[in-house]
Amino acid sequence: MSHQPPDGLCSVCNQHTSKWCSRCQRAWYCSEDHMHKVCMIVHSTALSESPIIQDWPQHQQHCHPAEPESMITISPQAELKCISVDAILFPADEDRPKIITVQCRPPQQPSRTRVCPTPMLQTYFDNPPNNMVLTQGLNKIYLRYPLQIFFSTTALSDASPENRAISKITGDTTLKQPFYGNVVALKYDGTRCSGYMSIHKNEVDSVSVPLSVYLLSLE
Repeated sequence: MSHQPPDGLCSVCNQHTSKWCSRCQRAWYCSEDHMHKVCMIVHSTALSESPIIQDWPQHQQHCHPAEPESMITISPQAELKCISVDAILFPADEDRPKIITVQCRPPQQPSRTRVCPTPMLQTYFDNPPNNMVLTQGLNKIYLRYPLQIFFSTTALSDASPENRAISKITGDTTLKQPFYGNVVALKYDGTRCSGYMSIHKNEVDSVSVPLSVYLLSLE
């Protein structure tokens, strides 16, 4: 079993820790003692030169005092688990695309804004794939749910075949920029592209259209 590395350094003693202030989620503390001391002795002139006091002015800009029992918590990312979404695989050696389940790893660092998880696609690519985002479909109409297309940039040099499934959705047209090797399509859950949603089996054909339109437009 592997363990994630510590998430940050204690603002007081610089020890590695996975605990932070649950109110502001910006300051790291290795123990409740250090966090509590920050709250309790900020008005003590005798300790004004201590590391604890020196940390408070910066922390105070982001945080308002809370109850001691709510100040320390295990960082949320330490407990985050991979999420599963259904995507489309365009196999290099098959005529039809198919639904696959992709595990997506949540962001490893805390953020106040929603950050898109990272698809784990090692099963389908020998090397880290490149990707592009399709935001338009037929007649250049913007997609409500944009598509992220993952493809190999080394498949041709690795002697992988031209993608048969892609050839079929484009009517076996000779493409100016054909895909070689596998291609995977994931659907965003909105125009902000901050998360994914599953593609259902009955959506395979409709989701394939924007990719076909894009490839044919390159002619």
